[in-house]
Amino acid sequence: MLRAIFYKEWLKTRWYYLVAVLLSLGFVGYVLLNFFRAAGLKGIAHLWEVMLLRDAVFVELLQFVPLVVGLLFAVVQFVPEMQRKCLKLTLHLPCPELRMIGAMLLYGVLLLGALFAVSLGVLFVAFRAVLTPELVRHILLTAAPWYAAGIAAYLLAVWICLEPTWRRRLLYGAVAACVLRLFFLAPTPEAYDGFLPWLTLCTLCTASWSWWSVVRFKEGRQD
Repeated sequence: MLRAIFYKEWLKTRWYYLVAVLLSLGFVGYVLLNFFRAAGLKGIAHLWEVMLLRDAVFVELLQFVPLVVGLLFAVVQFVPEMQRKCLKLTLHLPCPELRMIGAMLLYGVLLLGALFAVSLGVLFVAFRAVLTPELVRHILLTAAPWYAAGIAAYLLAVWICLEPTWRRRLLYGAVAACVLRLFFLAPTPEAYDGFLPWLTLCTLCTASWSWWSVVRFKEGRQD
């Protein structure tokens, strides 16, 4: 059953996922291109000095890319389900409802996680060729909350998309905005080092919120 659900979700999202891969890796490539072009013009020693003295990380352009990718993934995956009332049919399949929704969420998290891991991996390989491990770690830890925000944005957007009433969607949207704001409070590089475990826990907790909307949807509640 899990394989069948994954295949169904893949048919819905495969074209968007291809665009998301191209977009994400395109931004990563653009960041690296700018970095190595600056290194060629001014020398890698100058960039080291800038990173050490000015706390630069050279990846600020990526800050909101995972957030947008995660939000749009949820919209592409679940809005058609709600518009065509397909979710009601899905919930009547011979499979526990919680397991069904959990599998759909797991599919999205796995694909986004794979994409974000590849993006960070490309950054690691490219920067490791010219920077010390400490500087590479500095860059990746600065970017880590942005990619965690992409997963959280996906889960929160699913929660909103599955809600059957617009009034509550607006309320959930305000709550989601406050939660996502937590990932972007501190602009200082590595400001979230000690807070990353809590951000991860917060992200995992949002996965359960979609169940509230599913219960309301199945019961046809309009309050």
